[in-house]
Amino acid sequence: MGFLSWLVPGRDNELAADLSQQRRRNHRRTATRADREGQRWEDRDRARDRKGDRKTTWN
Repeated sequence: MGFLSWLVPGRDNELAADLSQQRRRNHRRTATRADREGQRWEDRDRARDRKGDRKTTWN
């Protein structure tokens, strides 16, 4: 490989496809994690309602 080998056009399409696939995969993980956290919060909130443990003051 020569000194200026980095100037030779490469496989940009493959790189872009790999990066796009990685971004989609990471987004799905993040969305799934947020969904689980939201469901846990909702379950805890409903449990507090059932126990009558909620202390709200409406002024």
